[in-house]
Amino acid sequence: MNSSRNRSSIIYILLFIAIIAMVVINFQQQATSQEVLPLNKVADDIKNGLIQRILVEDDNQLRVIYYKDGIERTSHKEPETTLIEQLKDFGVSADQLSSSKLKIEIKPPSAWVGVISMLGYAAPFIILAIVFWFVFRQAQGSNNAAMSFGKSRARMFTGDQPKVTFEDVAGVEEAKEELYEVVEFLREPEKFISLGARIPKGVLLVGPPGTGKTLLAKAISGEAGVPFFSISGSEFVEMFVGVGASRVRDLFDQAKRHSPCIVFVDEIDAVGRQRGAGLGGSHDEREQTLNQMLVEMDGFDTDTNVIIIAATNRPDILDPALLRPGRFDRRVILDRPDMRGREAILKVHTKGKPLSPDVDLGVLARSTPGFVGADLENLVNESAILAARRNQKMIGQSEMEEAIERVIAGPERKSRLISKEEKRIVAYNEAGHAILMNALPEADPVHKVSIIARGMAGGYTLALPEEDRTLMPRKKLIADMIGLLGGRAAEELVFNDITSGASNDLERVTRMARAMVTRLGMSQSLGPMVYGQKEELIFLGREISEQRDYSEAVAEEIDEEVRKIVNDAYEKAKSLLTQYRDKLDRLAARLLEVETVTREEFEAIFPPPFEKNGGTPMPQQA
Repeated sequence: MNSSRNRSSIIYILLFIAIIAMVVINFQQQATSQEVLPLNKVADDIKNGLIQRILVEDDNQLRVIYYKDGIERTSHKEPETTLIEQLKDFGVSADQLSSSKLKIEIKPPSAWVGVISMLGYAAPFIILAIVFWFVFRQAQGSNNAAMSFGKSRARMFTGDQPKVTFEDVAGVEEAKEELYEVVEFLREPEKFISLGARIPKGVLLVGPPGTGKTLLAKAISGEAGVPFFSISGSEFVEMFVGVGASRVRDLFDQAKRHSPCIVFVDEIDAVGRQRGAGLGGSHDEREQTLNQMLVEMDGFDTDTNVIIIAATNRPDILDPALLRPGRFDRRVILDRPDMRGREAILKVHTKGKPLSPDVDLGVLARSTPGFVGADLENLVNESAILAARRNQKMIGQSEMEEAIERVIAGPERKSRLISKEEKRIVAYNEAGHAILMNALPEADPVHKVSIIARGMAGGYTLALPEEDRTLMPRKKLIADMIGLLGGRAAEELVFNDITSGASNDLERVTRMARAMVTRLGMSQSLGPMVYGQKEELIFLGREISEQRDYSEAVAEEIDEEVRKIVNDAYEKAKSLLTQYRDKLDRLAARLLEVETVTREEFEAIFPPPFEKNGGTPMPQQA
């Protein structure tokens, strides 16, 4: 490090000296060119008796000294003849040249003077040449990017000291089994080759963001004990044409030299998108990079033990040629973890952290439906930060539960000042949500109701399912819509007015109702059909339009059916709130008093009239 730093300092010093020398020489040349006298002017001054002395240097340069104040000027003579002959040609007589008032001295030319003069002019260029030589050597020695555009930027890990293994990955047991076979193939290839099995060419990890695709690839590196190359899909393509394809060739050349090995390409959709769909036509740089990758993965040279593992959360936009067997033989799905998977992930992330005895990871796993591994890791980290903020030595259950709310809705904003009237409206709004969710057997149970602002919400009602759900029944969707409309219904029922506080609820309800009609076939009048074909431009990577495959009359029916579903849900919400008006008032009053009501306190105010799972009536408490 110090030697490279010293080398850079020397380069900068030499470059500075060269620039200064060139500037000085330039000024000297300008100054000299301003003071040079023509030889005919020297001859005229000799005739007028103004010159005291002439010194001839290097046979060509003249130093002319005048009588007045001893001013010295410079002149030049022609190199072919002597100064005397040239002055005579300009009309100077022999008497004037031999006069005692004029002295002409001729110094013999020195070889060193010419060499020094040449070096003076050539020194800046010599220094610049040395500087460029140093820069080139440094760039060549350190594999500088300026000299290695076409070189792969993949990072190689030897696997001798694994930092992540399969023990550090939880919640994706089926994916681990699939990938462990790849690891075993690399460890004991004879076991599979004896049965005629060939090594898989590629494995594509597919799943939503945060499900652990990159973490699983790191675990493969730690388990396999073979060289592991890691690169992102975006690192292939540059602004220069041909760089991406060159980097792909260089990457596979390195991998073949270290085979058997694993090459991991993260976010492969950055380079593997379907060809012919981009703005640049069929010859843009990304497509050339993809073509080279297709050839390297399954071209003529297939006798290599290089396994490609790629990760993406958009498999729908990848090129079909990239997904066929022989390139990516296996597609491993990493879905959102279920309750047992979330508990296992929490155990991994809480390992080594001081947990209070009251922490129940099973309860936390049930309270976090839909959370992926990244969310759970963030939950544990937020709970540790909260415990440190409270000067505690261990992480408690309360910190864990508050961290769940921080991840879902954002941090609390207790400093937000609102009027008493607005606070009362927010209290009835959240109470309306909670009462309806508790009154409907298909809705999720209410865990907490609060009128403390979190994130962009003025208050929130936290309803979490007791168990994971894969299929969504129509009754559950209707119940969710009724619960979402509880805030607007409570405002109209209590204040005989409505506010903008339910805007997000209305947006979600409308989206759900339209999906029920056009996507899920849950409309009684329109029947089990899908209306409208989704269309997307692949280079934008998201849906931007929908192709209508139905008439204007059907469009009116869709709008009418969506309106009917939403209006029926709203009328049901107002009817239930009217039925349980006393419970609504009691819960709103309690929220205005304590701001946050837990599940136990809420069910003491309003015991659930139905058992949530079976829908059977529960005995009412006196």
